[in-house]
Amino acid sequence: MSNLLSLTSSQLKRAADLKDQIEALNQELAGLFGSSATVPTVEPKAKRGRKKISAAGIAKIVAAQKARWAKVKSAAKGAAKPAAKASVKAPAKKGKMSAAARAKIAAAARARWAKAKAAGRTSL
Repeated sequence: MSNLLSLTSSQLKRAADLKDQIEALNQELAGLFGSSATVPTVEPKAKRGRKKISAAGIAKIVAAQKARWAKVKSAAKGAAKPAAKASVKAPAKKGKMSAAARAKIAAAARARWAKAKAAGRTSL
């Protein structure tokens, strides 16, 4: 039943007869179970549509895009760039290792390698 337009008139009549028979059988089945309600037929699910944006939402998007383009065009014309905020802090300086700490680490590394070489290993 994917394409009703390609069916012949006799095929369409046959399909209508089958549908009538199915409805009659459903009513008979409902009568057997004592239910007065008919069995619902299964209908294909409708496609989910795209979400719609309100006119106000579209207006906000358009205004924001115009502002972005105005900023780009003004920068292209050689206008001065806006000044950076004064409250931005410079990154903190990294601490440097003292000479004594570096010598201590180097001595420990030499000791580890000496122990490994004495054991006949080529890697730690």
